[in-house]
Amino acid sequence: MKKSKSNVLVYSTEFGNMCPRCNKPSSNCSCQKNQSPKCDGIVRLQRQTKGRKGKGVTLITGLDLDSKAIKKLAKSLKQKCGCGGSVKKGVIEIQGDHRDVLEKELATHGFKVKQAGG
Repeated sequence: MKKSKSNVLVYSTEFGNMCPRCNKPSSNCSCQKNQSPKCDGIVRLQRQTKGRKGKGVTLITGLDLDSKAIKKLAKSLKQKCGCGGSVKKGVIEIQGDHRDVLEKELATHGFKVKQAGG
């Protein structure tokens, strides 16, 4: 079946939801996984405890970098703070409240940084 832009398969009774870009099932879609979150050029630092049993983490969002560069940046930030962390869906999570240290460190890397949230 030849598909044009106006006639794209979006649902299949066999597979469920289909990706309109690659015409694969949404669970096996490769183009959605490679996309980074939308960003406006401002890196935001946020402290969050939600879903972590009261333990606080600092979230770093808005980075317009590929996955390897984000992992490399996360490693250097964790070393600077002397704590652990991880990268999930393009967001760096640093254990503890290190917003002030991270703001200065990211500014030295050339990012425009804002503290978001309370």
